[in-house]
Amino acid sequence: MPRQARLDAPGTLHHVIMRGIESGKVVGDREDRENFVSRMGKIASDTETVIYAWALMPNHAHILLRSGPHGLSKYMRRFLTGYAITYNRRHTRYGHLFQNRFKSIVCDEDTYFRELVRYIHLNPLRAELVKDMAELERYPWCGHGVIMGRIKHDWQDRGYVLSWFGSSGGGAKKAYRKYVREGIAQGRRPELVGGGLIRTLGGWSQVLSLRRNREKVLTDERILGSGDFVERVVREADERLDYQLQAGERKQRVNQLIQEVCNREKINIKELRAGSRRGPLSQVRSQVAVQLVEKYGIPLAEVARQLGVSTSAISKIVTRVSRE
Repeated sequence: MPRQARLDAPGTLHHVIMRGIESGKVVGDREDRENFVSRMGKIASDTETVIYAWALMPNHAHILLRSGPHGLSKYMRRFLTGYAITYNRRHTRYGHLFQNRFKSIVCDEDTYFRELVRYIHLNPLRAELVKDMAELERYPWCGHGVIMGRIKHDWQDRGYVLSWFGSSGGGAKKAYRKYVREGIAQGRRPELVGGGLIRTLGGWSQVLSLRRNREKVLTDERILGSGDFVERVVREADERLDYQLQAGERKQRVNQLIQEVCNREKINIKELRAGSRRGPLSQVRSQVAVQLVEKYGIPLAEVARQLGVSTSAISKIVTRVSRE
């Protein structure tokens, strides 16, 4: 069966998994790990890719990220190719280091963002690379320590992750730690990385229930979300093929409006597009979203990608403003 094309729209939330070829190691020592992490962060900054969570394991790695203006593939190609070249040179080896194709799963942010951050950051603990939560907070090869403020990486969006757990720094950090700790008992979560039907329904019990009732639901192994979310993402991907002829003009309008509003409100455009909620950014994002949808007729999904939030978030903004 031929493999499916990537769902690679800019601004999409992806859970990316890369594995060593034939289950082999992708890092051998501390220098490899430092090289991997520094490249991951530097190229993310260069390509405006936003990283929320990550874990580097001996033979694979996980990253939760929002793709930049040029999509996911450009970031991953630069990152993995550059790393593999330096790794092979250091270890006097030849050939592929990673499996031919990294795995990327488009995620329903409203439903799965917090769960994915927790799942990814618990990887070292599940694999017994660290013995407890206290050691995980100091573990340098995982993004959990960054969220807890023990490790500093400017390229990881700590603020956005904590904003899901509270409005104050201390309270959000405490709630985040509690949430991650509660996830230890859940063990491995195959529904977050397994087959399309398992992911769509949230686990095998739901799959079996659906089969007993002979119900059908649209699934796609590239997507983590409900059947409705899967349908919307696939439909938007199809619509994007027809949309490309007009993309240049639309993109120009979108960029012009965002630039004008950011200049007027003295807002950092990168922060706005990265989904940050700090200060007046939420209010400015709402203002831009409503204008793009109502004045220019830009699709909700495109507005969401340009403003660094989910499609459902844009829908809620437009609905709320119209009611007001």
